[in-house]
Amino acid sequence: MAVCWLNKVGVLPAAVLSVVFLLSGCAHVAHEVKPGAPEESAARLLVTPAAAAPWTPLLWPGKQNEPFVATRHQGRPALRVSASRSMSILRQRLADTPVAAGQIAFSWAVDGMFRQADIGVSGQDDAPVRVVLAFDGDRSRLSPRARMQSELSRALLGEDMPYATLTYIWCNTRPVGTVLVSPRTDRVRKIVVESGENHVGQWREYQRDIAQDFRLAFGEEPGPLIGVALMTDADNTGEQLNAWYGALHLSPR
Repeated sequence: MAVCWLNKVGVLPAAVLSVVFLLSGCAHVAHEVKPGAPEESAARLLVTPAAAAPWTPLLWPGKQNEPFVATRHQGRPALRVSASRSMSILRQRLADTPVAAGQIAFSWAVDGMFRQADIGVSGQDDAPVRVVLAFDGDRSRLSPRARMQSELSRALLGEDMPYATLTYIWCNTRPVGTVLVSPRTDRVRKIVVESGENHVGQWREYQRDIAQDFRLAFGEEPGPLIGVALMTDADNTGEQLNAWYGALHLSPR
């Protein structure tokens, strides 16, 4: 399998491949689940361009998957996902209908935190909730290493890596506003929007200026937005919790 071989040679590690699968849709390696009730609920909760592909779950090879389940939490409609040595992803591709970065509003809740996780350390970077955004851009600006990773991804998987990937994350320790660069590729950066256990058990809501956050993380203007995803993963630490994703609204600029 390409994932195993690439891990052994260390050219395109799993974290980079996960970005490719997550937001570009390499269906011959990671297959999508057929639409059902959770996806119908997602269409109501996750308000993004109607012309884009539907929100669909994505199964990661060799990883346990826990499904997103349509439910209600504390009186609000939500998508619930349980984390237990698992990686759960729900994504929407915008590649055929990219949008200019504008505003994003989203909400989530969790009933616990991963005490052993560290989002800045390879192999420990589990997170109870994430909202992931992928962008196109001027690929001539990529470093030689990033260009090689993208070219190898295209040759093996039929898809380029996104030019840049920005993730909003709930971290167990780092303060809100922290920006982290992935240790595996500088084309993936994370912004901590919630930290610690003070608000565990509560709905948390956010309104973010995507362009402003992109400038903060990457130091340049964002290109078109080509993918959005939700992700809850405990495959590294093996810890357990429940997460709920509420309304998400993407407003193009």
